[in-house]
Amino acid sequence: MTSGSSSDPALAARLKARIRAVPGFPEPGVLFRDITPLLGDPAAFTEAIAAMTAPFEPARVDAVAAIESRGFLFGGPVAGLLNAALVPLRKPGKLPAATLAEDYELEYGTASLEAHTDALSPGRRVLIVDDVLATGGTAAAAFRLCRRLGAEVVGFSVLVALPPLGGLARLERLGPPVRSVLEYR
Repeated sequence: MTSGSSSDPALAARLKARIRAVPGFPEPGVLFRDITPLLGDPAAFTEAIAAMTAPFEPARVDAVAAIESRGFLFGGPVAGLLNAALVPLRKPGKLPAATLAEDYELEYGTASLEAHTDALSPGRRVLIVDDVLATGGTAAAAFRLCRRLGAEVVGFSVLVALPPLGGLARLERLGPPVRSVLEYR
């Protein structure tokens, strides 16, 4: 399986028609890709989930690690289609039992993801899912966290990749395939 985006131009056009561009959000100079119109269209959302799942059907996925918070919207349905467990990767202080944390750099500071220490066991095959791949810092932290829990990361599946921001290249260097349904260059 190669890294990259969906090869179905008709699907890409249908889904891109449901993603709103919002200039200047959250700050001037940023063009935000708003997925909420896609979420509000049951047919488009179903197509997006199917496209995120299909490349990993042969991978024998045991668990889907979904990144807080919009990754949860896609991770649950993907896990269901793959007949896999769902593992939430959360912001600090949100999980009730013992956790393992992984810090990562932001533009102005650091952040952290946590998982329950018993969420994954050695040898489990995990797919990491999120909505948008920008710089790749959060997804790379998710990769490290899953590996620290003993899991084998079989890939990354995202709805939207923004290759100019470097995240796609960053994740490709980690080894597992990175699949996006859509790319904005």
